[in-house]
Amino acid sequence: MPRKTPYGAFNFVISFAGEDTAFGGFSDVSGLSTEFTMAEYREGSDQVNHVRKVPGIFKTGDVTLKRGVVASAVIWEWIRDVRARGVEGRKEFVLITLQDETHTAVQSWKLLNVTPMKYTGPTLAAKGGGDVAMEELVLSAEDIQMGFPNVA
Repeated sequence: MPRKTPYGAFNFVISFAGEDTAFGGFSDVSGLSTEFTMAEYREGSDQVNHVRKVPGIFKTGDVTLKRGVVASAVIWEWIRDVRARGVEGRKEFVLITLQDETHTAVQSWKLLNVTPMKYTGPTLAAKGGGDVAMEELVLSAEDIQMGFPNVA
């Protein structure tokens, strides 16, 4: 039965190609997008003086992941791999899966040919309070695909 309300308290898992375990618990994912470049074209025989808009190439937006700092070297190992091997260090895909309250997958975004583009560590300030040390990873992907596991 299709759901009529949005999923509350987002719950998602991020994993690498071919790996069953998540590579990090992130609190934010942004930039899941794709966009077409439109070519304007007008045939000389057109009756009306206007352009036709024809879809050209498309591009995928950069995806930003944010999380509190955890004791995990997975991201840094990937960055070192890309530094050492260049394009050979990219991942075939990164899978972001949105889950419902029962941890059942409801939608996924598959980023293809993914490379870490930027890492930003936490801002460290000894001012006290309840601030969490956050890190950010920006991913560059060549394509994005959406999946709906519960839709026939």
